[in-house]
Amino acid sequence: MSATISQNLLLVVVLAPLAGALVAGLAGRVVGRAGAHTVTILGVAVAFVASVLTLLAVLDGARFDQTIYEWATVGGLTMEVGFLVDGLTAMMMVVVSFVSLMVHVYTIGYMEGDPGYQRFFAYISLFTFSMLMLVMSNNFLQLFFGSEAVGLVSYLLIGFWYKRPSAIFANLKAFVVNRVGDFGFILGIGLLVAYGGSLNYAETFAKAGQLAGMSFPGSDWGLLTVACICLFIGAMGKSAQFPLHVWLPDSMEGPTPISALIHAATMVTAGIFMVARMSPLFELSDAALNVVLVIGAITALFMGFLGIIQNDIKRVVAYSTLSQLGYMTVALGASAYSVAVFHLMTHAFFKALLFLAAGSVIIGMHHDQDIRNMGGLRKYMPVTWITALVGSLALIGTPLFAGFYSKDSIIVAAGASQLPGAGFAAFAVTAGVFVTAFYSFRMYFLVFHGEERFRHKPFPGDDDHAHDDHGHGHDATPHESPWVVTLPLVLLAIPSVVIGALTMAPLLTGDFFAGAIAVDGARHGAMAAVAEHAHDAWAMALHGLVTLPFWLAVAGVACAWLFYLKAPAIPAALDRALRPLRVVLENKYYMDWFNEHVLAAGARLLGRGLWKGGDAALIDGVLIDGSAKAVGRLAAVVRRVQTGQLYWYALVMAIGIFGFMTWRLWPLLAG
Repeated sequence: MSATISQNLLLVVVLAPLAGALVAGLAGRVVGRAGAHTVTILGVAVAFVASVLTLLAVLDGARFDQTIYEWATVGGLTMEVGFLVDGLTAMMMVVVSFVSLMVHVYTIGYMEGDPGYQRFFAYISLFTFSMLMLVMSNNFLQLFFGSEAVGLVSYLLIGFWYKRPSAIFANLKAFVVNRVGDFGFILGIGLLVAYGGSLNYAETFAKAGQLAGMSFPGSDWGLLTVACICLFIGAMGKSAQFPLHVWLPDSMEGPTPISALIHAATMVTAGIFMVARMSPLFELSDAALNVVLVIGAITALFMGFLGIIQNDIKRVVAYSTLSQLGYMTVALGASAYSVAVFHLMTHAFFKALLFLAAGSVIIGMHHDQDIRNMGGLRKYMPVTWITALVGSLALIGTPLFAGFYSKDSIIVAAGASQLPGAGFAAFAVTAGVFVTAFYSFRMYFLVFHGEERFRHKPFPGDDDHAHDDHGHGHDATPHESPWVVTLPLVLLAIPSVVIGALTMAPLLTGDFFAGAIAVDGARHGAMAAVAEHAHDAWAMALHGLVTLPFWLAVAGVACAWLFYLKAPAIPAALDRALRPLRVVLENKYYMDWFNEHVLAAGARLLGRGLWKGGDAALIDGVLIDGSAKAVGRLAAVVRRVQTGQLYWYALVMAIGIFGFMTWRLWPLLAG
């Protein structure tokens, strides 16, 4: 192993975005708008270059696993900051820093005129630092810190426009739901630390076999199964898996650049990365893997259905993120961790592209986000149109596009899994191909083709009569966005086409993830099945033209074209005929209603009961006030013997002496 990785280089990766965030956040008024975006973009650009250099060293065989700073030692438990750099980490570093860099550049145009300009740049740079700390960690403490940090900054970003009640509700919702996931996450970490005796990944993984042989105290459940399920609950919160998915669509209340950053390469992929990193543990528990598989399948299919009825352009893309995260989770459950991370990487590029393209449309439409008010934008916004088409083709898994190689591999892996939930998972990810193609091209056709509806706006909203948050003017005709917006679109469109074919072989059949991801091939054969299809990119693309998923995607596009360009009476008739189903979908399977009226109401009742019955009645009323009253009553009785008269005291003393002498002499008299 000739190549080495410098500790200083890794420190540059994480500290450069942090420095930019501190300058823009603490000295924003001093440096001004130009200074804020310059210093943060420079910081992220430096991190990207350092990440690329790290990736090149990893490709040359270098690895890094060292402690950077020892924070505390409690007994035999060491709490530290450390970096673990292998193939998995290096790939994530490059993806996170590149997508973040594109978002930073894009923000110059999108947030132009916003009064919180410097604050926004500080937040997104801090977000990048938090995610890099998470993916580079070599211990559970730092992993948890990174997870909490991205959760905190996402709270600040989703509620960036804090004068909007909807934004405040959305960021509180995201914060609370993620705390539910984090509760499971920290329980899982606690179990591993309690029985493994270490916070370090390598030391815990070395004891995986020993942990697998233990039972959870007081039950016949496997300790490792319980720990892995708890860890996955944390992943469900961050990666928005059913039923902890409810925060993600509402996160669209934040500005579009942060929607791209959250949904593409940072927060929602943290859970996927974490499970892949924990593969040496999950591989030893089929029960935990089956839970992961089934939850992913539910999310992939049923969240896709919700995308069909959305009219907000950002929410359509948001529900596609939920569905694609479900695909990644299915791959994790099938023990195809490399495939999940491969799809994470390809998805980061085309999903960032789609979100930024949606933001470009919003700019061109003067902040109108309703796709029913658009149409015919192709000739007004040519760069946005072609890049959005590239992103849509990659999303639906068109052969030769990036998403095809990773998505098709997930379908193969699900079909090859032997777990009890594999049949449902294979059906869900296959049927999801049609659903994805339908809602993606429904949005594409309504936005860029057909009748120009923006002149009369059949569905006007509040923003059509109010000042928008970007400071853009309100011309009648849509227009192409400035170059700082379109340049990131073009740069993201390139990997959305080529990155899958270029990286498929080393990621899926090579040794790029050797030492980072563990798979028991004898018990879980999904990766062997994937390897049969993923040996040659060109051959896989040609074979893809005759497979069921390809024709399902074609059918989805064709139906969208027919319904929304040629025969709009068909979806209108279906809407009337299937009105009860639409009501269920519009209410998002009543998950929000259940959370608000059952869980939240139950929590309020429980809290009120603990407050009134436990705190007020028992603790205050009995233990504190009751004991005080008892002492007072006793004192009132005792006080009556305090007369102040000498003869009374002498009589009491005489009676006392007589009683004492009788008590002492009685045994002698009785004997």
